[in-house]
Amino acid sequence: MKRARALRRSSGSGLLAGLAILAGLAGALADAPKRVVSMNLCTDQLAMLIAAPGQLYSVSHLAHQPQSSVLAEKAALYTVNHGLAEEIFLMKPDLVIAGTFTTRATVEMLRRLGFRVEEFAPSSSFDGIRGNVRRMGALLGREERAEALIAEMDEALADAEAQGVTGAIAALNYTNNFTSGRGTLADDIVTRSGLENLGAKLGLEGTVKLPLEVLIVSAPDVLIGRGRWSKAPALAYEDFSHPAMRALNAEAVAAAVPGKYMICGAPFTVEAVRILAEAAARAGDRGAQ
Repeated sequence: MKRARALRRSSGSGLLAGLAILAGLAGALADAPKRVVSMNLCTDQLAMLIAAPGQLYSVSHLAHQPQSSVLAEKAALYTVNHGLAEEIFLMKPDLVIAGTFTTRATVEMLRRLGFRVEEFAPSSSFDGIRGNVRRMGALLGREERAEALIAEMDEALADAEAQGVTGAIAALNYTNNFTSGRGTLADDIVTRSGLENLGAKLGLEGTVKLPLEVLIVSAPDVLIGRGRWSKAPALAYEDFSHPAMRALNAEAVAAAVPGKYMICGAPFTVEAVRILAEAAARAGDRGAQ
């Protein structure tokens, strides 16, 4: 008899605990924003990955461009915005998400009008990606979805890192002779692929110019490019056809990483590591011959 009463009390307390958890989840869902507008390419994509159905209302026009957006097709499901205060005001969002470099006049105007605006700094590493994914999950009341994305990213990252060969030197070579050094997402991507970033090796920080002469003399094993954004003639691409550059291209392993995988830090950034890990393996095979 006593045992039966104890079992009933135990079952009752378990039911109460379960109800408390459900009540907490219901409260969190009730507090979550229901009409979200994103006005930055990187927050657009994080929000599209994490938001619940019907929660995200609008993303920026950049999210619809296949060259810059991994989720361009999915972006077609949302209303487009151009980062203008007037258009976002008419959308009546209960949360606006922006980047720290998003049009400052629009951000300040929306705040003066009483809208809640949350800003995200660009990710400069995979740790930064994890932080931004978790923050987006918290803002949208979608913490479980955010953690699932991080777990998937970390598994894919471990697989990509295992393919790379440490020791080969890689140079990031953008238009107008720009490269990436320490403190950049590109540097973390290169390092995790098993390559050593020439920019970091030279002591460069951020995104800076790397003179063609220095690039040629450094003779990197892997040359990383993002490809041309346009087929139209432009001075920005002039050095790509320089005779010395053509000679370097003939010697180095070429790795073309679509810019959309490196512009924004998100779980899909692992694809850039995978591409470079394959290039690292090819460089290792060439060095062993």
